[in-house]
Amino acid sequence: MSEALHVGSGKVRELYALDDERLLLVASDRISTFDVVLPTEIPDKGRVLTGLSAFWFARTASIVPNHLLGLREDGRSTECRRLEMLPLECVVRGYITGSGWKDYQATGATSGHVLPEGLRESEQLPEPIFTPSTKALEGHDENIDLEQAGELVGAERLAEVERVSLALYRFASEHARARGIIIADTKFEFGLDRDGQLVLADEAFTPDSSRFWPADEYEPGRGQPSFDKQFVRDYCESLGWDKTYPGPELPDDVVAGTRARYVEAFERLTELPFDRYLADPEAVAR
Repeated sequence: MSEALHVGSGKVRELYALDDERLLLVASDRISTFDVVLPTEIPDKGRVLTGLSAFWFARTASIVPNHLLGLREDGRSTECRRLEMLPLECVVRGYITGSGWKDYQATGATSGHVLPEGLRESEQLPEPIFTPSTKALEGHDENIDLEQAGELVGAERLAEVERVSLALYRFASEHARARGIIIADTKFEFGLDRDGQLVLADEAFTPDSSRFWPADEYEPGRGQPSFDKQFVRDYCESLGWDKTYPGPELPDDVVAGTRARYVEAFERLTELPFDRYLADPEAVAR
């Protein structure tokens, strides 16, 4: 990494500057729950995130350009374009769950969307909805309505972000459903290039940024089994942990179970054996 300058750390990724135009994004095996990075890593998690993102970037470029310039041989490092990032988490919900479910129980709405009465937990919404949130530097992101989001990025840009987010979600949901996975919700981050063009950045449709449910076990009215980090969240919740730093160590069975869920999601969605990806990362983009 001698040619790159370390410029930042996220919960999962390390960020390096390659030059004035390019960044190197390295996805670690760290896992966070409730905005706390846990002390135990999940083997190969970073490679799953990187490979899945590259897979989706290659297939959604006709919907919106993305930041990916190239995958490196380690399967966890990507060369990316530098962008001016928008200060929004762009969330699309196709099903009512998570913080959206909590909002709905309290108010009958989420992020300004008034929803039909009588929805059950995990129920499919009549149409996917765009529910932006703040990007908190510390603590939790907060759901906001479209008016508040428009104040952050401008009404015209927000309309473009909403349209693109919904198009991405519909495309990926159809692909995933045909392979036995429901994408309940997902979040995107967008930036602007030097010409002011909207560009998809960070990651796309991974188990860290999305809720993946096995379609054959789906049953509204309860929480769902998943291929994402809900397995770790549930374990942490069972401990009575107060959700502040430091987080709990994960036992071997939770580590193995989480890795297996991430890898299964990768293999179902890409239709590529994970070992093949490890040997040839560029295979996911073909």
